[in-house]
Amino acid sequence: MSVSNSFKDAWNYAKSLLIGLGVTGKNFVKPTITVVYPWQQVDNLSTFRGHVELIPKDDDLFTPRCVACGACADACPSHCLTVVAPPKTPKPKADAPAAALVEGRVIPKTEKAAAPEKSRAPVQFFLDYSLCSLCGQCERVCPAKSLRFSNNVYLTGSSREDFKIDLLARMKSQAAGQSAPSRPKSPATAPVSEKEKEPA
Repeated sequence: MSVSNSFKDAWNYAKSLLIGLGVTGKNFVKPTITVVYPWQQVDNLSTFRGHVELIPKDDDLFTPRCVACGACADACPSHCLTVVAPPKTPKPKADAPAAALVEGRVIPKTEKAAAPEKSRAPVQFFLDYSLCSLCGQCERVCPAKSLRFSNNVYLTGSSREDFKIDLLARMKSQAAGQSAPSRPKSPATAPVSEKEKEPA
């Protein structure tokens, strides 16, 4: 190796070192934007994009908007969604009698018996989060707008089984937490009712 090549290599090393020190120096004087968890927490968790979860109906927090069409499972490139629809009821036969006996009452031909309202909500809805790539295809194609990304930043697990999530059970547990009655006040702090007040 010639002397000129040795100087060239030394210059390249020194140049690389100076560039690295420059990047480090710039970030060293910038304000800190990270926090030390768990002693500090960020205040923008609402922007976190976690696993998908079911959105309940507005008037029934225990029933999802989902209609079990399976569009999300079909659109998922990772095949990480499993949707089980409720069983279909058989249609009445064409040669059925004009009158029927419903709960001991004869329904004449001209009177239509009201069909029982049947829920289209899925009976099972599972997510294998270990396969999910968070692409959002399931949320995009859902015709009922029943899926959204959760803000669950504390999901942990030690095996792949820990990331197989029952989305129906999760939604119902969240609804139970929201609709749970508030803790009764202690007797010392509870207000005294009108009957319990002593007469003046």
